Amino acid sequence: MTAAGIARLAGVGRAAVSNWRRRHAGFPKPVGGTEASPSFALHEVEQWLRDQGKLAEVPLRERVWQQLAGHPDGAVTALVHAGCALLLVRDRPTAWLEITAVSDARMAGVLPAALDHVLTDRFGDGSAVPTPTASALLPSVPLLRAAAELAAETGARQAFDFLFGRQLDANPRQYTLTPPGLAELMADLATPARGAARQSGGKSSRTVLDPASGTGALLCAVGRPTALYAQEADPDLAALTALRLALHSTAKGTDAPALAVRTGDTLRTDAFPGLGADVVLCHPPFNERDWGHDELAYDPRWEYGFPARTESELAWVQHALAHLREGGTAVVLMPPAAASRRSGRRIRADLLRRGALRAVIALPAGAAPPYGIPLHIWVLRKPGSEQSPAPELLVVDAAEPESAGAPSGRDRLDWPAVRGAVLDAWAPFDVPGRREPVEERPGTSRAVPVIELLDDDVDLAPARHLPPTAAGGGAAELVRVRERLDDTLKLTARLTPPPAVPCEPARRPFTTVGELARAGALHLRTGSGSGAGTVPVLTEQDVLAGTAPSGAPSTPAASPQDEPLLLEPGDVIVPVLGGGAVARVVDEATAGAALGRNLQLLRPDPAALDPWFLAGFLRGTANNRQASSYASTATRLDARRLQVPRLPLAEQRTYGEQFSALAAFEDALRTAGRLGGQLVQGMYDGLTDGSVAPE
Repeated sequence: MTAAGIARLAGVGRAAVSNWRRRHAGFPKPVGGTEASPSFALHEVEQWLRDQGKLAEVPLRERVWQQLAGHPDGAVTALVHAGCALLLVRDRPTAWLEITAVSDARMAGVLPAALDHVLTDRFGDGSAVPTPTASALLPSVPLLRAAAELAAETGARQAFDFLFGRQLDANPRQYTLTPPGLAELMADLATPARGAARQSGGKSSRTVLDPASGTGALLCAVGRPTALYAQEADPDLAALTALRLALHSTAKGTDAPALAVRTGDTLRTDAFPGLGADVVLCHPPFNERDWGHDELAYDPRWEYGFPARTESELAWVQHALAHLREGGTAVVLMPPAAASRRSGRRIRADLLRRGALRAVIALPAGAAPPYGIPLHIWVLRKPGSEQSPAPELLVVDAAEPESAGAPSGRDRLDWPAVRGAVLDAWAPFDVPGRREPVEERPGTSRAVPVIELLDDDVDLAPARHLPPTAAGGGAAELVRVRERLDDTLKLTARLTPPPAVPCEPARRPFTTVGELARAGALHLRTGSGSGAGTVPVLTEQDVLAGTAPSGAPSTPAASPQDEPLLLEPGDVIVPVLGGGAVARVVDEATAGAALGRNLQLLRPDPAALDPWFLAGFLRGTANNRQASSYASTATRLDARRLQVPRLPLAEQRTYGEQFSALAAFEDALRTAGRLGGQLVQGMYDGLTDGSVAPE
């Protein structure tokens, strides 16, 4: 295990592990890795932590993960073995109990036959999950026993999701992820309208294909499919995706969807050439030059035009359409350039003329990688022989306007709001036989007549075709903003601190946060951002900007121990990264939110510590400097090393009142800056578009 794994076991930062190695001669010696990133034996680390009183017991899920991460054949191989075993545990629990009643060597010998039976039963022939041999399974047997024990606590699917999620988090550059919120939105867009469902007899079951399945997030988001088909170029990822899909569906039976997961280059070697699916969901690779342009020139899939070498995304769009039955729906994630590049205008024009392209939806930046650009969703429908071309294209811009000075990015996306805005625009548009015009929403959505789009550019970027919103909400709104700014400036003047009174530096005894935690005066926890449901997450950006909780849970809870850590009034929140002197006291408005990643929570005992006193001294520049460590360009704060003076509670409260007043002054300054920026931009917009008269 690495230093990061030790930090996770002990619930501390990596800087603390480095300090232990320097200060304690008995700290375990590295058994592998490199000088810059050494690895240690799990059992030696456990014993040392227990001897030092830093660990009561290693959580089972951490033990399983460390066994998986340290597998001699690599974490991916170990994860495939664990997934196969968990599928056997879920589908044939009695057989698993019989197999585990023997020695490790004997268990490795009999497992292949049992695994082959369950894999063949679930995936059929040609599965992307090969049956592991006895020799390959032997080093994995302790891991498989531990994984089954974890499944007994949390469930087989939750156990695999936890391990798979850790693997994705540990190798972020190796995988292209489709966030859960985006996957759910794309699956919702592919759901038939109510009228269409009635015409088809009310059937909700569907055949769904993902030709670039990646981690399987899109197919996992589909509700009650009849059959799932997936293809992935990476054999290891295809195997993991197949196991994930199998564990997410019910055990083999009447309600279980058929599963077919294949490995291979989809555009060059289609694994399902004769498939006509009801739905195609796809998050394809972007900007690929080597997609098969030269060898696929005469492929029958290019019904709408042969894509240029630089238009790999339009090849994926036509591949998706080629696999739809008449009237079927494809939802494809696209880079924004695909809507306006001149090299693709002829294909875009033909998609419009024939009614294949139904909607182009612009998402906020941070919706999916690459996180820096606002990606698009294209909704397509396979034209039928009796279907007349659609006369309109729905364009939607779901990007939220950024508040002045407010940080933006993937951690701040309000997925319920984005999903609601998109589906509210799509639902009235996607009505079979609709005769009434769809209401325009300025700045958000519009049904554009196709004839308006068929010009020399065929530019489908939504922002170019939406009616503008009133500048800053209109002149009346600008008046209200100015009034709020005037009130805020007056408040800021009242809250301005009095002149500082010089005095002799006080000589006071100090203690550290770590010592206070050991004495029970406060509890120290680290946020993970995990959880489920609609509880908002207080993110690192929220703490730095002084804004309300804006994040969503990053992963579902894999066990009760992974449930979100909910904030209480009086909690003190400190960012782990960044090097700035920041501390936030949780108020009634923020209480109930979950603690996000890269944040540390200090929960003081009100009988021993005043929270404002604690937060104020934690913000000291010198205090932060001595408690921080540096690695390349990043700064990491070890909250346990922060110092607080030893003072009676009454004297603490005197300091706390001053720190609370300073925080209120800081909030007023921040609000004034935001309102001022909003007023300035609104005036610029109003003067330039004519909605505000110059004076």
